[in-house]
Amino acid sequence: MHTYPSPAAPARSLAEVNADIRALWRRSGGHLSPEGHREYERLLTEWSVVIRAEQDGAEQYR
Repeated sequence: MHTYPSPAAPARSLAEVNADIRALWRRSGGHLSPEGHREYERLLTEWSVVIRAEQDGAEQYR
């Protein structure tokens, strides 16, 4: 019988990722540089992973 590892829990909480997104926009004054856009995309990707992990975790308890 094959066993598969469960997906790893996100390293950071949704609140932490949201705080970083808000801080990025505050620091940029609402206008992201190319580097800021790359950071924003990375944070959005991380945010999506955290959201999916939370939804998957909630579905396990239904």
